Order: sequence, then structure tokens, then C-alpha cells
Amino acid sequence: MSKDRSEEIRRFDGPLRGQALFAIVFLVASALLLSQLGNETKWAKGTQFFAQPRFWPAVSVIGMVLFGGLHLWKLPRRGFERVDVVEWKIWFFAIEYVIWFLAYVMLVPKLGYLPMTIVLMLTLCYRLGYRSRTMLGSAVLVALAVVVVFKSFLSVKIPGGAIYEYLPDALRSFFILNF
Repeated sequence: MSKDRSEEIRRFDGPLRGQALFAIVFLVASALLLSQLGNETKWAKGTQFFAQPRFWPAVSVIGMVLFGGLHLWKLPRRGFERVDVVEWKIWFFAIEYVIWFLAYVMLVPKLGYLPMTIVLMLTLCYRLGYRSRTMLGSAVLVALAVVVVFKSFLSVKIPGGAIYEYLPDALRSFFILNF
């Protein structure tokens, strides 16, 4: 490492861990968005330049790529070290809960709102280390309360699960409307 680069690192006030990883992930994600811009937006004939459906998204995404590249270029330290791996693990643990929620959203139309809400609450409760019967029972009660509040009081229209089709007619209607 050159003397100028080590001096720049020493003068940098912020934490260095995870910056290179963040800059690379941000640049790759924004480049992916830029590559999809032509498929997701269009130019409309007879529309003013600044009112084009593609104009402002293009400005935003090009800015993301440009400033993401500048951020990566101007980093005081570009290499990966052990602290970067530790920081990546912390980020991954946060992303884990996004994955749990996406699985929940994908399974609700198949298995139903009530069963999946109970399963999600029990699974997350267990995953977080709350494994006593009291805590797991509380998780089930909270799941039931969430379903009752959303379906009954707030009248949120959530599609019934495909699994409800196997129930007898009267029971199927009741489950689709209420759970």
C-alpha cells in the first residue's frame, strides 16, 4: 500500500468495515437496474421530454451507477479483510428475516392466512430463542389476534388458501371468508 493511501485511511473518521462490500453490492445492484431500464420503462410519443415515463427513472438509476462507482473509487480501503466478513454476516442475519417474510407471503395463497400466520409466529419465536410453552402459546395467540383484527375489524381482503378447496362446502366458505 502506498504512503498516500495509508495516510488517507488513517485520516478517515468513519468505520472502514463493510464499506467495500456495500459499495460493490450497491454498484452491482444499480447496474442491474440500469440493464433492465429498457424493459421496464418506455418513451411515449407526443410527450414532453421531462414528462417521459423513462426520463426520471433513467436519471435516478444513472445517478446511482455514477455515484456508486465514484464511492467505490474514492474508498480509502478497497480490499476485503476479516472485519468485512464479520460485517457481511451481520447484514445476512438481517436479510434472513426478509427471506422469512417472503416465504410467508408466497405460502399464504397456498396454505391460507391463519395457518401461515401461526406457522410464521411459531417459527420466528422459536428462531429468536423463545422456546418455552408460554412464549410459543403467546405467539399463537398473537397470530390469532392478528388474523381476527385484519380479517374482521379492518376487513382486509386476503385471498383464501388453495388448501381450503379440500374442505366441505360450508366449512370452505367459512374458512375463505374468515381465515
